[in-house]
Amino acid sequence: MTATETAPLDIFTDNHRWGDVAEWNEAAVALHGAGGIHRIEREGFKPFWAVIDHAAVLDIERQAELFTNGPEPVLASENDIAARGLEIKTLIHMDAPDHGKYRQLTNDWFKPASVRRLNDRLDELSREALAKMEALGGECDFAVDIALPFPLQVILKILGLPEEDFPRMLTLTQELFGGQDPDLQRDDISPEVMNEVIGDFFAYFTELTAARRANPGDDLASLIANGEIDDAPMPDLETLGYYIIIATAGHDTTSSAMAGGMRALIENPDQLAALQADPDLIPNAVEEMIRWTAPVRHFMRTAQEDTEILGQPIAKGDWLYLSYKAANLDPKVFENPLTFDVQRSNADRNVSFGFGAHFCLGAQLARNELRRLFAHLIPRIGSIELAGEPTTMKTTFVGGHKTLPIRYTLTDAS
Repeated sequence: MTATETAPLDIFTDNHRWGDVAEWNEAAVALHGAGGIHRIEREGFKPFWAVIDHAAVLDIERQAELFTNGPEPVLASENDIAARGLEIKTLIHMDAPDHGKYRQLTNDWFKPASVRRLNDRLDELSREALAKMEALGGECDFAVDIALPFPLQVILKILGLPEEDFPRMLTLTQELFGGQDPDLQRDDISPEVMNEVIGDFFAYFTELTAARRANPGDDLASLIANGEIDDAPMPDLETLGYYIIIATAGHDTTSSAMAGGMRALIENPDQLAALQADPDLIPNAVEEMIRWTAPVRHFMRTAQEDTEILGQPIAKGDWLYLSYKAANLDPKVFENPLTFDVQRSNADRNVSFGFGAHFCLGAQLARNELRRLFAHLIPRIGSIELAGEPTTMKTTFVGGHKTLPIRYTLTDAS
């Protein structure tokens, strides 16, 4: 159906609406009352259908040949698409048969058994995070001081990058995903500036590829540098794209879930108390944090044939906006969706990692990082509160907290 004029349709195209996530959530729940699919026609954007119904999002994801990632898997204005210079080709830009072939290259690195082998390192990083909080004397910016560096150290260590390069990767990631946000962008949000960011990524990983081909190791960067598709070396564009998607999405989304999950616990002290009383709830609490934050806010799909979604005719070539954030707030699936509930019985039905062929490659790693950090942190929290106003990224694609100032006391380690 087409939404009425009162429906908050600008939540999909106006990046500034993400400056207040609570308000965005309320608008999304209100929009569910007007239907599960809505025609969006906004100046500067190609018209598209916003799909917010949980079941419909899953159904579209199941049909990867009917609803393709290409040619544009992420919402962008017509001007930005037209002015784009440097192309980037990652797993999220691919469809069958390429997608399956490229995904298989690194799939074993992210299987549950492989991820579990990292638990000792995750425990070590968790203890380091707590030591840092102790050293900071009872106040810190949890987003900047704890949530950002934790997953960054994990994924870049898997890639085999030297620690002195970690700050550079963090800056480039924030500039890539936060290009719409005035606090994270370089100078402006022009396509030229975004091309510079992508160019800097390419320069770094081109040098890395040459080094790993000359002297391969047992790290993920070596596997990618020397990877073959159809018995031939990967093309340069796909090789560089592989590095970029793992090095950026592999940490930025997880840090967003960590910071957003911590804020939810602070603002819902009864939920924190429940976890401290029963630590066995932490895995389910992590699923609720992932539902609550949905760091990847959407993906786009293009219909390859005339079809129908929720009774709405969809024409071949129509653009579909799959709102993972809004689907996680579908009241038909999640009772009281605006309530953060660590005991929610179906929290794991969230669609934050996508579904089907394009299910997030690093989902198990992200879950494990969250579980290990909070398993160490939650028992140590004596008191915790906000020490200022948190801020969130004003971005339509991937985002979370920019800042989360907190004041806390930690109990002695047992």
